[in-house]
Amino acid sequence: MPTLVMKFGGTSVATLDRIRRAAKRVGREVANGHDVIVIVSAMSGKTNELVGWVEETSPMFDAREYDAVVSSGEQVTAGLMALTLQEMDVPARSWAGWQVPLKTNSAHAAARIEEIPTENINAKFAEGMKVAVVAGFQGISPEGRITTLGRGGSDTTAVAFAAAFDAIRCDIYTDVDGVYTTDPRITSKARKLDKIAFEEMLELASLGAKVLQTRSVELAMRFKVRLRVLSSFEDNDDNAGTLVCAEEDIMESNVVAGVAFSRDEAKMTLLSVADRPGIAAAIFGPLADASVNVDMIVQNISEDGRTDMTFSLPVNQIARAEKAMDDAKASGEINFSQLVTDADVAKISVVGIGMRSHAGVASQMFKALRDEGINIKVITTSEIKISVLIDRKYMELAVQALHDTFELHKTA
Repeated sequence: MPTLVMKFGGTSVATLDRIRRAAKRVGREVANGHDVIVIVSAMSGKTNELVGWVEETSPMFDAREYDAVVSSGEQVTAGLMALTLQEMDVPARSWAGWQVPLKTNSAHAAARIEEIPTENINAKFAEGMKVAVVAGFQGISPEGRITTLGRGGSDTTAVAFAAAFDAIRCDIYTDVDGVYTTDPRITSKARKLDKIAFEEMLELASLGAKVLQTRSVELAMRFKVRLRVLSSFEDNDDNAGTLVCAEEDIMESNVVAGVAFSRDEAKMTLLSVADRPGIAAAIFGPLADASVNVDMIVQNISEDGRTDMTFSLPVNQIARAEKAMDDAKASGEINFSQLVTDADVAKISVVGIGMRSHAGVASQMFKALRDEGINIKVITTSEIKISVLIDRKYMELAVQALHDTFELHKTA
């Protein structure tokens, strides 16, 4: 039988009624002749509750025990989903990550998947099981300990299973009905995309779009897993939702596919840094050691052997970054006159594979922002993306202006 992977997020399994609704969808796919692997998240809010218990019990917690606790939410959902399917006379059983086994490295709370052997589940399919309900977000380390994949890891679990079992598709059920040109809460003109290329989705996910976890899209692109994002609260047909697929599977697309934004950004500038070989490594090495996620980087033209270095980072990592820079200065690794931090910026990005073959996207973007009186602080570009930092108070205005400028409410 062809294998289909179906993943249900926390809101889709938040209550017993929602689990029953999800189980009916699974039952329909079984009736259509599929063997189904269902990946489930913890019930909505449960992971946060478990994390809170761990932090209250042990502020400096052992990451191995953290994983043992927080992984339990998915196991509860898996058992309840399997029981619900059994009540519908659908042969199903639940699987914890270690039972598959989903093999990971030993990086607790942020583990990477290394292998998913198919023998155990395929043997049960051969015996008549029709649905394997797998607890997402978790695996087993070489030492035999439960590991977790980081927040949003159930998406990655689902894609990894689709790749391992050569599934015909991986359906991600969530609380939205697909991928939009931007957040519909910011502009009512936002349009649901029927298809989007892996590269575009990867950029949008990494730039702030919350529909899919970045790692899951990376994995899908690597193994050419066709992803479909669907709403678990609507009746769906075969053409519902948004299909994330290879570029060659899309006949025609707009030059720009979407506008992404990240609200919680900060900008940090080191003033009057010595302009010498190795200075960038001396700055960004300590930041990496402090687990600061640096994004946009701009270096000014050198004058009298001194330069300014500007970079962006998540606003919640400012304290770590400032300490790393102060320590590096105290140790003599770097020397700067002042560290200036702006914690009130936002990142706005336009993304589209059509930008490879169309000139003028940057000028259109900059003109649209100029016409709204929005000043650009930092600019970075790639083959299919242009990102700018602006004052956070102009974020929604910028998104709306760019959405209109590139006419994203229209189909190609």
